[in-house]
Amino acid sequence: MKLIKTKLKDLLILQSNIFKDSRGFFKEVERKKILKKRFVFDCFSFSKKNTLRGLHLQRKKSQAKLLTVVQGKILDVVVDLRKKSKTYGKHFSIEISQNSNFSLFIPEGFAHGFLCLTKFCAVYYKCTNYRDKESETTIKWNDKNLNIKWPIKKPILSKKDKEGIKFLDF
Repeated sequence: MKLIKTKLKDLLILQSNIFKDSRGFFKEVERKKILKKRFVFDCFSFSKKNTLRGLHLQRKKSQAKLLTVVQGKILDVVVDLRKKSKTYGKHFSIEISQNSNFSLFIPEGFAHGFLCLTKFCAVYYKCTNYRDKESETTIKWNDKNLNIKWPIKKPILSKKDKEGIKFLDF
């Protein structure tokens, strides 16, 4: 298992060890000694093609997340919202599929979202804090100030995601 740094400070790709044989494969997702994080809450999301979830974060009870795609392929996008960070307001995007040999570690203080690119997508998260509905914030997925290049004009969105706030109002 290997850590790979990205252009955003503390956002990491965890390259997995994958063991393949005639039956399929076995993939290591995380080791405590690599991340040194305490994950307390696991989540699973299933989406159909063109569903866009995000950009979500918790303000008061922030969460770090370790994200793995179990089925399908997504375009994953994170935005650094840590006001004192040199990369504040910058985003990073990456395609992740069930065949990827990595997971994405998203630190506290980042907004996160993804677009399902295949017929169905199943995404598994490990989080360092529990979901706190009162602390949730959604940044508009297509905010012009973030300049994220989503490959879709009219995604399938939840009511919450349609009503996201502008980045400048964050």
